[in-house]
Amino acid sequence: MPSAFFAQSRGREKTPSVKVIYAFNSGAIIPLMQTYAIKSNALFLDRSWNREYILTIHDLPTEEKPREKLMSQGPEALSIRELLAVVLTVGTAKEDVLEMSNRIIREYGERSTLSEKNAEKLSKELDIPIVKACQIVACGELGRRFYDKSLSGTVTIRNAKDAYEYLQDMRTLSKEHMRGLYLNSHNRVIRDEVISIGTINSNIIHPREVFHPAIESNAAAVVLAHNHPSGETGPSNEDIEITNQLVEAGKILGISLLDHVIITKDGFASINANY
Repeated sequence: MPSAFFAQSRGREKTPSVKVIYAFNSGAIIPLMQTYAIKSNALFLDRSWNREYILTIHDLPTEEKPREKLMSQGPEALSIRELLAVVLTVGTAKEDVLEMSNRIIREYGERSTLSEKNAEKLSKELDIPIVKACQIVACGELGRRFYDKSLSGTVTIRNAKDAYEYLQDMRTLSKEHMRGLYLNSHNRVIRDEVISIGTINSNIIHPREVFHPAIESNAAAVVLAHNHPSGETGPSNEDIEITNQLVEAGKILGISLLDHVIITKDGFASINANY
């Protein structure tokens, strides 16, 4: 039997400590075994740790990652959010690319995101780097240029119901958006613009913001639309006041405000432009 035992510890306190047990036997030191003492670091399996783990692109199987899925299955197999993630390429230090694309679509809407032409405005309102805002704007512009060459793709807005069906992505937005549909003399949509995001009131919405895109695009008429995240379909006094102000401004410019449509998840209402 060994005549004596002693233990020696190695390692730092922040890493698993290792204890090596030695024995003296006839003048020789013989290591008998190693024992490990692991300090608890609140592993994710610990139920006492209540943080919610959000799946990132690194958690997905390789074949389900947007870029790999695009290559193997084609672009038609990807959702809007996945396509946007491919455009954005990578996320930021505080947000994964999939999380970012989901938030952009949730807060700004599918059609609104790609219809925005002002990169600085998009960057500020969505709290994303200006480089990523430029990527989105450039992608939207490519789509518009190809779309404009296809007459069969032109949308015609004849009434509030047509506007409601065209603006389906506004039904579930968490924030209030004001959109302008700019029409030519045949009531075909030639421009779709996000005018503002946030509470709609007369201090925020100014006639120049509504009619400037119409002048740029040589539009003959405008249909306004904004959503009520609360689900209340009826117009407020503020909505009616804004509509009347814009009707008068349109008379001066020779550009008709045809309708102002309120959109909710389950329906719509029309604030008829009273001439």
